Amino acid sequence: MKTVVFLSIGLTAIYAQGQVNFTKDVAPILQQKCQSCHRPDTFAPMSLLTYEEARPWAKSIKQKVVAREMPPWYIDKTVGVRHFKNDVSLSDQEIATIAKWVDSGAPKGDPKDMPPPREFVKGWVIGKPDVILQMPVEYQVPAEAPEGGIPYQRFRVKTNFKEDKWVERSEARPGSPAVVHHIVVWVVGGDEEFLPNNPKALLLTGEAPGDMPSILPKGMAKKIPAGADIIIEMHYTPNGQAMKDRSRVGLIFAKEEPKYIVRTHGVANDEFKIPPGASNYEVEQFYRFPDDAYLLSFMPHMHLRGKDFKYTFTYPDGRSEVLLWVPRYDFNWQSYYRLKPKFMPKGTKVHCVAHFDNSANNFNNPDPSKPVYWGDQTWEEMMIGWMDFAFERKQ
Repeated sequence: MKTVVFLSIGLTAIYAQGQVNFTKDVAPILQQKCQSCHRPDTFAPMSLLTYEEARPWAKSIKQKVVAREMPPWYIDKTVGVRHFKNDVSLSDQEIATIAKWVDSGAPKGDPKDMPPPREFVKGWVIGKPDVILQMPVEYQVPAEAPEGGIPYQRFRVKTNFKEDKWVERSEARPGSPAVVHHIVVWVVGGDEEFLPNNPKALLLTGEAPGDMPSILPKGMAKKIPAGADIIIEMHYTPNGQAMKDRSRVGLIFAKEEPKYIVRTHGVANDEFKIPPGASNYEVEQFYRFPDDAYLLSFMPHMHLRGKDFKYTFTYPDGRSEVLLWVPRYDFNWQSYYRLKPKFMPKGTKVHCVAHFDNSANNFNNPDPSKPVYWGDQTWEEMMIGWMDFAFERKQ
C-alpha cells in the first residue's frame, strides 16, 4: 500500500508539471539507471540508448518500472543499509515521469535537449582492461544436456606474471552468453592443484545475470601472486542449439600497492535437506571476522527455490543489526550490493538466514514432490551469503 500511495503522489506532482518528453525527462533516467545493461553487446534483450530504440518498448517499460520489476533491485530499504553505491532502483518521481511520458504518447521532444551519450567500453563494464585472459581452447556445448547436466568445466590459464599483481577491477565475460549459466574465476599457485569448494581458495571475480564485475575502492585490491594461474570455472546450460564458447576475464590493476587486501568469502551451508512441499524452509550459517576488517559488498546466492535472504551482524559489544534483507530473491538476477566500506571489529559475528520454497506454489520449482539437497545444477540448491571485505595488509 505504501508504494502505491507514494507512486500516486509522485504521479500527481509530475502531471501537474505539464509536458514530459524523452530527450529532456526520460533519457537522463535511462542513462543513469538502465543503459549499463540495455545497450549493444550485453545480455539485456534490447538497447535503450536512443529514442528510436526505446520508443517501441514504451508500454512495456512503463509496466515493468511501475511494478518495480525493472531495474531489478530487490532489497528492503526500510532495514539495514539504505544507500548502496550501485543502487539502480528508481525513485517514485522517476517512475512517475516514465509513466506520464508513456501515457502522453511517448513524445520525443527537442533533439537539442538530449543529454550527451554515456561512454561505454565495448564489451566491458569495468572499462578497458589492462590484461585479458581467456580459456585456452573453445568448449563445445552440446545442444542437449546429458542426464544429470553438464559437470562444471574448469580451464586453467597461466598468467605469466613475473611479479605480484594487485587487481582493482575484474570482470568475466562469456563467449556465448546463451549457454553460459555462470562463471567463477579462482586464483591458484602455479604449482598448486585446484580443489573445488576449498574455503582457502581465492575467488577473483564471477559472472551471472546481474551486476557481477568486481569494482573495488581505491587503496583496496585483490592479489594475484607472481607465477599464479587462474581457473575459469564454467557452468553451461544447453538451449537446444550446439554452440562453442571461449570465455575470458579482464583485469585492471591498481596504480600503486594497496593498503588493504580484499577477500571474497561465502558464508555457506551445504548440509541441508529441503522436504517435499516445504514452502518456507529455513537454512542458516554463521561467520566470525578473525581480524578488524571493512565490509564492502553482499551477494546472496540460491537457486530456483530461493525465497529470501538476510544478513545480521552482532558486534563484540553485543549490539546487533540487519544490514541486508532481500525479501524477494530472484534467481535470474544475481545482484551484488556494494556499500561504502563499513568497519567490522574483530570478532563480529555474521548470521545468514535463507528461506526456500519447495512447494507447488513456486512456479519456478522443478519438482515439489522431491527433497532437495546442495548441488551444482540449477534444479539442486545452494545457500551462500557471499561477502567482500578488506583486511589491512601486514607488512
